[in-house]
Amino acid sequence: MAVVLFHNPKCGTSRNALALLREKGVEPTVVEYLKTGWDRATLERLAAGTGLGLSGLLRKKEAEAKALLDAGADDEAILAAAMAQPILIERPIVETDKGARIGRPVETVLEVL
Repeated sequence: MAVVLFHNPKCGTSRNALALLREKGVEPTVVEYLKTGWDRATLERLAAGTGLGLSGLLRKKEAEAKALLDAGADDEAILAAAMAQPILIERPIVETDKGARIGRPVETVLEVL
């Protein structure tokens, strides 16, 4: 099974998710999304895979993400903001053919293995 970790190496929770996957014998494909950025198709797939929708992917600790949520921004506004500022998306996210999970708490990523 292919396992993809959308990862921010500066984030302790993201590093812990990577360590947990490796502890379980999984070597994921690591995507450092702050370097690669996001594209529409990936964000829409992750939103569907988590079942949270695009607004559910937003990192509420980021002021702009919180502002989008408070304003009731539509999916187009969220997509545009996330593609312009990749940090607005929560991390870590693990995706497999079983779906996607935001690793908060980190053990949540095991649900899609």
